[in-house]
Amino acid sequence: MTEPTPSPPSSPSPEVLRDLVVDAARRHGFHRVGIVQVEPSRRSELYRDWLAAGRHGEMAYLATPEHVAGRADPRAVLDAARTVIVVALAYGKDAPPIPGGVRGLIARYARGTDYHMVVRDRLQLVAGELCAALGRAVASRVCVDSAPLAERELAERAGLGFAAKNTMLIAPGLGSYVVLGELLVDAELAATEPPARDKGCGQCRACLDACPTGAFVDAFVLDARRCISYLTIEHDGPIPPELRRALGNRIFGCDVCQEVCPYNAAAPDRHPPAAELTARDADHASPDLIALAAAGANQLRQFVKRTALRRVDRRRLLRNVAVALGNSGEARAVPSAFALLAHPEALVRGHAAWAVAELVEHGAVDAATATSALASAAAVERDAGAAAELAAAATRTA
Repeated sequence: MTEPTPSPPSSPSPEVLRDLVVDAARRHGFHRVGIVQVEPSRRSELYRDWLAAGRHGEMAYLATPEHVAGRADPRAVLDAARTVIVVALAYGKDAPPIPGGVRGLIARYARGTDYHMVVRDRLQLVAGELCAALGRAVASRVCVDSAPLAERELAERAGLGFAAKNTMLIAPGLGSYVVLGELLVDAELAATEPPARDKGCGQCRACLDACPTGAFVDAFVLDARRCISYLTIEHDGPIPPELRRALGNRIFGCDVCQEVCPYNAAAPDRHPPAAELTARDADHASPDLIALAAAGANQLRQFVKRTALRRVDRRRLLRNVAVALGNSGEARAVPSAFALLAHPEALVRGHAAWAVAELVEHGAVDAATATSALASAAAVERDAGAAAELAAAATRTA
């Protein structure tokens, strides 16, 4: 008698897979998780309009066919994708006690381990559990910020929160101090039920009004060319002189529009942030500007190692430091500003010249001393841009 051929084990249902993935994401520390089926973006025209207006500044990569296509449909990122798993991970909003000195400021999300690595590693663990449940390899793609996806739209659809007027995602109960990640898979998972929709921003426009540089054209429309985060991170050239004072002591990113948000003020403390995303120490929240200005290449490499600060090279970081030194108004900042007038990078020298003139206006150094230092630097300057900055600074201090 012929034995019957055993039937292959049936795959778990989409509902079972949904519950498994939600449980896995929570066990791996994500504060929010939602699942949606793949479909074209409902806002791709708004993105194209934003690009057409030039509001992406120097971020030309955002207008490449790859990025436009990915934001229009996730299948341009993974053609086999059927489901998107969307997660949010809260980061620390409190800083350790800051010692004295001339201090800069780093945006909260960048004070700990690079969130790209943290979210990626956790999502890969989730993908591994999904593969085990299905008993097969799963075509997947982990996306964390840098991949061309309309991630805030996906997070809204998945019920993680709502888009605020400052274009951030607000997750009620957590606020906007979260980073997002997505896992595209070729498996069919049932969608999660989104929670009841929050009332949103209502009539509040605190974030729009508080922006130091007036970067918001309107609610939900950001002009990156005026955004402090863009200027200190993405922008490669001179920071427009008319915007430099607005940077204050910020040398990497900006949190102003989040600091004034009522949702962040009201966010409860029962959701501790990811340990890796809390500030490593006081210097990774509010670094000593004088020490940074004097740091060598190896010291700066160690300072930014395994953090999001790796996004900026040495010349841009010291450009930002020079602006912050000028804005400090501190006499203690004067020797550092003078020293940066001789930096090997013309971009740094030019911003140091501006800083010297600012320190004169603050009364931190007398005009004669500053004018002499600027003249000495101008005598050996060969870069046209830095020479123009030195001339402008000398006119202000004369």
